[in-house]
Amino acid sequence: MKNKIYNKLGLLFSVGVLATSCSDFEEINQDPIAASEDQVQVEYFINNSINGAQMNPDISERSFVLYWKAAGRQDRTNSLPVGTYNDGWTTAYYNGVSTWLRHTYNAIDIADKQIESGNIKEYTQNLKQVARIWRAYLMSEMSDNFGPVPLNGFQGVNPDFNSVQEVYYYILEELTDAQAQLDVDIIVPENIGNLDPAYGYDFSSWKKYANSLRMRLAMRLSEVDPGKAQQEFEAAVAVGEFIATSDDNFKVAERPGWDDLSGVMTREWNAQYLSPTMNNLMIDLGGILTADQNPDYAAYVKPANYMGLKLDDHFTTRTNDPSAGYWFDGLHERIDPRAYQAFVVPGDFDNPEMNRYPSWDLNATGTTQRSLFDNNDNVVKEIEGAFTWNAPTIGSWGEKGSRNQVYGWQGTVPRLANRFRNNTSERIFFASWESYFLIAEASVRGWNTPMGGQAAYEAGVGESFEYWGVSQYLGAYLASDDYNRAGTSVSWTHVVEPPASVTMDYVDGYTNATGTVSFSYPDNTIYEGGAVKNDLLTKVITQKFIAQAPWLPLETWSDHRRLGLPFFENPAVENPLPNLPALTSGNYMTSSVAFFPQRLKYPSSLENNVPVGYQQAVELLGGEESVFTPLWWAQQQ
Repeated sequence: MKNKIYNKLGLLFSVGVLATSCSDFEEINQDPIAASEDQVQVEYFINNSINGAQMNPDISERSFVLYWKAAGRQDRTNSLPVGTYNDGWTTAYYNGVSTWLRHTYNAIDIADKQIESGNIKEYTQNLKQVARIWRAYLMSEMSDNFGPVPLNGFQGVNPDFNSVQEVYYYILEELTDAQAQLDVDIIVPENIGNLDPAYGYDFSSWKKYANSLRMRLAMRLSEVDPGKAQQEFEAAVAVGEFIATSDDNFKVAERPGWDDLSGVMTREWNAQYLSPTMNNLMIDLGGILTADQNPDYAAYVKPANYMGLKLDDHFTTRTNDPSAGYWFDGLHERIDPRAYQAFVVPGDFDNPEMNRYPSWDLNATGTTQRSLFDNNDNVVKEIEGAFTWNAPTIGSWGEKGSRNQVYGWQGTVPRLANRFRNNTSERIFFASWESYFLIAEASVRGWNTPMGGQAAYEAGVGESFEYWGVSQYLGAYLASDDYNRAGTSVSWTHVVEPPASVTMDYVDGYTNATGTVSFSYPDNTIYEGGAVKNDLLTKVITQKFIAQAPWLPLETWSDHRRLGLPFFENPAVENPLPNLPALTSGNYMTSSVAFFPQRLKYPSSLENNVPVGYQQAVELLGGEESVFTPLWWAQQQ
């Protein structure tokens, strides 16, 4: 209730309902409901902003799951990756992030007025710096979604828009100055600390977050503005205070209910399957045996050189997904040990992490056997999905899809673990592993770093393994030179490129005849023309991608936009995709920036209500108003 009261007071203050005159007449006639800057507390605006950015279920379902997780290939969803766009979803997010930003501007404005009047507490200056740091994050989040945004907006008037370059230069400067002004020795009262859901106003933690965030955003410029990127990154890491352990992570606890803290992945009708990208990166990666990870799975394990059941009359082949055309009727001999922690094997109903959403239709997850049909609706084959591991490609499956009950059925594919769906987790905005992977990338680029590339890389993997509770496998994993389905291995010193092809066994799913196939690792033609699959940068981004799941899909999307890494398979094009015309049946074996979404379009309300600002934003974008127009810092067409 208290938060709501101060939120209302803040709205009054933000539109100028403020009495400052000392005349008797005005004092007598002052609105007793309106609040002055002496009465409004900075910490409530910061609290409202951080809580809001956690996203209520309405915003999170659309933005976090259907946009970010899909575009960042942390989920298998036919939404943004095939050009599908919903103005209502975007409007909800745009209004949300604008509100969260307005709270930060109000917090800074109030702090400035209190400082000017001398009506301050010992920690007021620090609260202002926290608001600036958090504003920098929100500004980057908004810009990374849309592109140009106003630096001086969110204050009740129609502002001018700024280019992405201007936004990034500004927020990097803000982070530099704000963290330098933090007095980390100041301790706030407990009741004030309780209003900071991330760090409890531990200012040394906020300083670490500011420097790590500066590292992230500096690296965002690595391909388009390398001099600025290096300068900012080296300065940020030189401070010597960044998010280095799990205790430093920026995270906010979720809770049951229907509000801003309910959890970004809790809506029941989002299945949140294992994505093909994640699947191809995890298969064989690290060389850890499935049977060692879970002895109960040993009976379902297939040989390492087995591709699966060849069912190309029912499973799409018009994609460069290296697993296309096959159904894997068991579990892989070797797989990244985080796979079974993040996703639950179909049919493993005794697993406490088995998620049975939607709760009103348990048959959807409880039924694991489904049919393949011919054109006359006769059953060709029954497929048992229990204790199998598959991630069918998104896109158009055409007639193959219409005859296939399997590939889109909830009970036949791995799904996200229950811990992320039941309101009991802590949403992570920045984690220790990311700091180390950023340092590793900087080292690969030849920048000055506090540790070598290998040490940082292995520390990042170690932090991720600790989070998932699989540290017992770390040593063997880091030494592994086994290639995943994208042709990348773990070992830092193993940079040998994979062979052109590998002979694999398969079973004809219709006749049960055995055969062999020449498996070829996919060419990621966005990165190094497709000639490189196992260099140091590919290793770093592969591990970063896996570690960021499931909390940081916006970052995996941004890394792919920036570098074309890791390998993202193309959607299937058995039939043309009307919203993705660049991808065709003639080019699906190649990779192109034009095949992947690059941003969100501005909501129609901006164009309708603020036409001058909208036109300015589109002009600054430097391309058409489309989800496929790259941002300034991204790989271009």
